[in-house]
Amino acid sequence: MASKPGILTEWPWTWLGNFKYVVLAPWAINSAYSYMVKDESERDFTNFLILPLLLSRLIHNQIWISLSRYRTAKGNNRIVDKSIEFEQVDREKNWDDQIIFNGILFYLASKFIPGATHLPLWRMDGVIVTILLHAGPVEFLYYWLHRALHHHFLYSRYHSHHHSSIVTEPITSVIHPFAEHISYFALFAVPMLTTVFTGTMSIISLAGYLTYIDFMNNMGHCNFEHIPKSLFTMFPPLKYIIYTPSYHSLHHTQFRTNYSLFMPFYDYVYGTMDKSTDSLYETSLVRKEDAPDVVHLTHLTTPESIYHLRVGFAHLASQPHKSKWYLWLMWPVTFWSMIMTRIYGRTFTVERNVFKERLKLQTWAIPKYSFQFSMKWERESINSVIEEAILEAEDKGVKVLSLGLLNQDEELNGNGELFIRRHPKLKVKVIDGSSLAVAVVLNSIPKGTTQVLLLGAAGNRRLSKVAYSIALALCQGGIQVFTTREDEYNKLKEKLSDEAAKNLVLSKHDAPPNPKTWLVGDGVSEDEEKKASKGTIFIPYSQFPPKKTRKDCLYNTTPAMLVPKHLENVDSCENWLPRRVMSAWRIAGIVHAMEDHQWRNECGTAGNINYYNIHKIWQATLHHGFRPLTTMSMSSEINFN
Repeated sequence: MASKPGILTEWPWTWLGNFKYVVLAPWAINSAYSYMVKDESERDFTNFLILPLLLSRLIHNQIWISLSRYRTAKGNNRIVDKSIEFEQVDREKNWDDQIIFNGILFYLASKFIPGATHLPLWRMDGVIVTILLHAGPVEFLYYWLHRALHHHFLYSRYHSHHHSSIVTEPITSVIHPFAEHISYFALFAVPMLTTVFTGTMSIISLAGYLTYIDFMNNMGHCNFEHIPKSLFTMFPPLKYIIYTPSYHSLHHTQFRTNYSLFMPFYDYVYGTMDKSTDSLYETSLVRKEDAPDVVHLTHLTTPESIYHLRVGFAHLASQPHKSKWYLWLMWPVTFWSMIMTRIYGRTFTVERNVFKERLKLQTWAIPKYSFQFSMKWERESINSVIEEAILEAEDKGVKVLSLGLLNQDEELNGNGELFIRRHPKLKVKVIDGSSLAVAVVLNSIPKGTTQVLLLGAAGNRRLSKVAYSIALALCQGGIQVFTTREDEYNKLKEKLSDEAAKNLVLSKHDAPPNPKTWLVGDGVSEDEEKKASKGTIFIPYSQFPPKKTRKDCLYNTTPAMLVPKHLENVDSCENWLPRRVMSAWRIAGIVHAMEDHQWRNECGTAGNINYYNIHKIWQATLHHGFRPLTTMSMSSEINFN
């Protein structure tokens, strides 16, 4: 929002929220109906194409968003090296409003302006007129309109909203108050209306002009430089005709320079070109891909999870993972993305963060989905991709690699032990984050708790490495742990001293006594949750949360902590976690890199856990500014030795 919002700041349909597209529905339905029922001689193909044109603009913009976020996450050719936060994502979530606005105006023009219907597919004279009018009047008038918008009166009421985004994304280009968009459309309408009134407009000239505007807008705000220097070397006057992303980024960082729309010509003429334009362009072009210090490996969960990644839908990524009904309409695209990830078969960078201005972090996703991890014939392929990622991290000089979501199945690769055995001379420290995950769970148990129920994951009910470690720590700390499987009970008992083993109880969880604290793995069923007494607190120790089926019970998040302010570029949520909350497995990689001492790789079976490290890494994590999500803690009552 502008610092002093003026009139016509809000869009007329803001109050409709996510249902704002209904304002286009009557026009689109009428267009389709008329095209289907009228005689062929009366059908207006131009009017019918308005909706597909609007949809193509949405897709075009989304491609730029994903490309920009992918490139800036990797770091190569990035221009402005600052962070984007949730506030900017929220401010820019209505980037599609201008497409709705344009659609309404196109439908109105088709209905009321003579010559705007039954357009031919192509007319060369109309294309030439459009080019000349844009290069002349449109660029000239925009330059002076833009300078006027930087006058303190208009800037504080309107244009400051756009400049709230110093680090730009492609969609930043269309984030303006409603009144500004009215003036911009009036300006861009000059070539369109001229060709309509002269009878020279065609479908190609209209669609091409709109695509050109979108392309140049997105390119100028994408925050990575990609226009090769050879173009300007071969044709030097080109620098007056086409701007570059670095050219316009200076306008967002310096404010009083580089006012031109797409052609820098008028900045040269009126002396408003920034002196550092050429140097920034050249340095951005040669900027290499970031070499991260810490890499967090993750994988895709559901087929729709691709949209929830930072490189997917920006607003969805800024919220905890929830299923959206409209994603079902995109199943063809979802299926295509699954095929592409299968073919591509390599990890890809999805996020970049900076910790305390010196530690570079990246999140890499492997192209595998959760359901593939349960298929035995997929294990070799999954391990192959993970191993390639580890070796790539080794080549890039990464300090710590956290296996994250990939360490939950001991049968897959022995919690990462397979890779340590294959590559014993690795310099990159491969961790599974289990010590911190255990510490977070232990510190989430309400103070004064004397009994807990431990449930394994659904299906085979085998306890994970984290679950084993929690149970052993609790029993050693004098807390009674109930288990529901005899084989798990026997395995746990073997690892406990005679005194600690007294706190391990084999019992069905529906038999008294019924503990009020349940530690649950993946897939706890609704029937099991029904057996819990009122007021029970469910504390998951896995990366996947239980379904919240009981309103009279409490549900914790999966092991996670609140991140400090000095963790930069946090503008997306991690799976089901709230904003600025990060999983313990991911945090562990940061803490291991910051401490940088003799802590060994955590990978391996439950027997390899060092219980002293549980307390040690918890204290180190707090020292670096991470905070627990709950104040309930019984850690002081547990003996970690």
